[in-house]
Amino acid sequence: MNSDIKEIEESINDIIQKNEDAIKGYDQAVENSKEIGLKSYFQNKAIERRNFLLELKAATPALQTREEVEGSVTGALHRTWMDIKTFFSGDNDKAMLEEAIRGDKAAIDEYNEVLTDTHLPLKAAAVIRKQRDWLLDDLKTIKTLEDVR
Repeated sequence: MNSDIKEIEESINDIIQKNEDAIKGYDQAVENSKEIGLKSYFQNKAIERRNFLLELKAATPALQTREEVEGSVTGALHRTWMDIKTFFSGDNDKAMLEEAIRGDKAAIDEYNEVLTDTHLPLKAAAVIRKQRDWLLDDLKTIKTLEDVR
């Protein structure tokens, strides 16, 4: 297999895996959030990331055979850190929101990195760019929720 193709597949698989991790994190945040508006926001974020997965998989049918995993090690560590931070924080909703912001910023960075690959198929690039732009817009929204107390 061409090394460029393999790198692209690995990059897209990483994005898919991190979206799977994000879904788990947002589902967990829904369970732990006390604020109704924030709980609703996290539910919408989980739905958004499920849609991202469907779009990515549709844009990259060759990757459909990839073995489903329980998420990345990085994602598991992030969720564990979110658990610890939430447990010890006096303001759990605010801590979860801060973690959501951090996660979205990391996702945007990863999407940007994948988009620099000149061998990225056009359909995949369009989906990744659209999702990155959605995350950028959403990050503006989530920052306004930081004042939740």
